[in-house]
Amino acid sequence: MIVHKVKVCPSKIHLPKKNQLAWKIAEIASDNAKLNKEAVEMTINRIIDNASVAIASLNRRSVISSREMALKHSRKGGATLFGVKSKLKFDCEWAAWSNGTAVRELDFHDTFLAADYSHPGDNIPPLLSVAQQNKKSGLDLLKGIITSYEVQVNLVKGICLHKHKVDHIAHLGPSVAAGIGTMLKLNTETIYQAIQQALHTTISTRQSRKGEISSWKAYAPAHAGKLAIEAVDRVMRGEGAPSPIYEGEDSVIARILDGKKAIYKIPLPKKNETKKAILETYTKEYSAEYQSQALIDLAKKLRKNIQNLNQIKKIDIYTSHHTHYVIGTGANDPQKMDPNASRETLDHSIMYIFAVALEDGSWHHVRSYTRARAKRKSTIKIWRSIKTHEDKKWTKKYHDPNPKKKSFGAKVVIILKNGKKIIEQQDKADAHPYGSRPFKRQDYINKFLTLTENILDKKESDRFLKIVQNLKKLKPGQLDRLNIEVKKSKLKRNLKKGIF
Repeated sequence: MIVHKVKVCPSKIHLPKKNQLAWKIAEIASDNAKLNKEAVEMTINRIIDNASVAIASLNRRSVISSREMALKHSRKGGATLFGVKSKLKFDCEWAAWSNGTAVRELDFHDTFLAADYSHPGDNIPPLLSVAQQNKKSGLDLLKGIITSYEVQVNLVKGICLHKHKVDHIAHLGPSVAAGIGTMLKLNTETIYQAIQQALHTTISTRQSRKGEISSWKAYAPAHAGKLAIEAVDRVMRGEGAPSPIYEGEDSVIARILDGKKAIYKIPLPKKNETKKAILETYTKEYSAEYQSQALIDLAKKLRKNIQNLNQIKKIDIYTSHHTHYVIGTGANDPQKMDPNASRETLDHSIMYIFAVALEDGSWHHVRSYTRARAKRKSTIKIWRSIKTHEDKKWTKKYHDPNPKKKSFGAKVVIILKNGKKIIEQQDKADAHPYGSRPFKRQDYINKFLTLTENILDKKESDRFLKIVQNLKKLKPGQLDRLNIEVKKSKLKRNLKKGIF
């Protein structure tokens, strides 16, 4: 790996392309490096993971709406839509929009946390749709996805967007563009321009994850993927981009991030070095914000040790800066304590999540978020007794560069009415790669079977699982087989008229 120093360059000083971050990313996207076997297997795991959560969310409102929009953009030889018959094809950018929304809706797919946040699995829907429309092979798709993960993970390591209240999809646009470039075997210049366009068009604020969180949280990464596809299309036709997009005097770093004196350090593999960043990412066992995963595990264990939850006086959670300020009381969002809040808000409230997990001793992607569940008086009592605190020790562990030491956990102090204290802590979710029971292929398959139960028939479920595990052998034009069909009668519609 090479750590690249990135800083603003005045317009009067020419910054050669080879010294620009977008070019360095484009170089590794076009280098055709040898694939790592473990990275290939993990990519297959994540395609299964994405399919699990996408199928489970097919009849949720935002997904229905995105599907209705995509259905208006049919295209012979295009891409498939999750749930819809595979013989029906649609413009790849609209397929990416709909499928990307389905993947993101439940907040239940993979994650990577470092200087910033990310859900690298958001790269998969746009790459798959482009691969289908362009008749690429399974190997082409694997290479593209591995590049996308490499780019996004390393941008997330080096550049904090949240500090400036910029949404993390600003790292997704460039990673999707880079991955498509790899998959389509584009040259470095074309990928370079596409990365710059994709970044320029995917800058947005974090208001989508603040206060009363709406369905846009699910749409945001799908929108970034769609914009990245369009960016690649434009530059393939010979168009250019704002440049240099990271280092320019009036560009992203100078005007939106840390400013003209900033220096960012971005790690990237050397040209032709095997890409393995996907192995540093982790999926979710529970449908909730990743920083709550270890705390759900901890709450389930604590439940066994507290006979009477009515005896709880208060609960203090000592955790990292990000956990406290994003999903904790440090966010100062009253909505995070509101039983009438949206599901999207509740899955970003560690107070709500911990209260429900402690009370139920379990977590479910639907039942744990129902209106009735959120309004239960006993839950509200525990919920509103919880306060989070930043502990610099946990913040330091959160940012540890060693994946084995990096921690997204917390220490919990429960004070009972009789004055007794119950203190427990957990560094990592049990399902984390370095947790007590890391997710393996069978765990991904079990997650798929659980989430698609009563939605897919066994024949279609078995067919998909067999095909995806042989992805590397799929020939050009066979990627439609990765689509999953659901009986038309099981797909809800939104018949409200829009523009399309």
